[in-house]
Amino acid sequence: MTTPGESAYEFRVARPEDAKAIRALDGSFTTSTVFEVSVSQHGFALREIPVDPPLTKAFPDDEPDDDDDDDDEDSGSRTFVAVGTDGRLAGFVAVSYSPWNRRLIVEDIEVAPRHRGRGVGRALMGRAVEFARECGAGHVWLEVTNVNAPAIHAYRRIGFAFCGLDTTLYADTASDGEQALYMSMPCP
Repeated sequence: MTTPGESAYEFRVARPEDAKAIRALDGSFTTSTVFEVSVSQHGFALREIPVDPPLTKAFPDDEPDDDDDDDDEDSGSRTFVAVGTDGRLAGFVAVSYSPWNRRLIVEDIEVAPRHRGRGVGRALMGRAVEFARECGAGHVWLEVTNVNAPAIHAYRRIGFAFCGLDTTLYADTASDGEQALYMSMPCP
């Protein structure tokens, strides 16, 4: 199924020459709401609350991984890219397959700000799900910070549901005080 605007992009497996553009992609976001997390001995609850002024978040640069170019056909990981008609990177999704629990993990997904809202993220996730099926994955899993309400809404529209929480994942990092939400989607 083609999403609106998807035909304006080329979707393919990343090539070694894409690594620099992937690292340079602006994954920041601005939101006027965040998800407040309440934890009890019986679980956790989420409540979307407004923030004023809107929150803008830029993620810290990751150290370049020496294995960035190892997305070969025999590997359990892939990076898929979306390239705009101008030849520039519009977004990417990096995934890895974990055979012991048949889980495809979304390691990172980013869409350049000017390409958001055009179906690029959904189409990239579609490529990830196709790869998950090829691997025999039972589900696709990801982690997202509770302050990234735009991504949470997008993941829920795609079919992801909340499945866990980690209140300490971001401790002593630039994201200290945020909570990691885990989301999963079946991969029939």
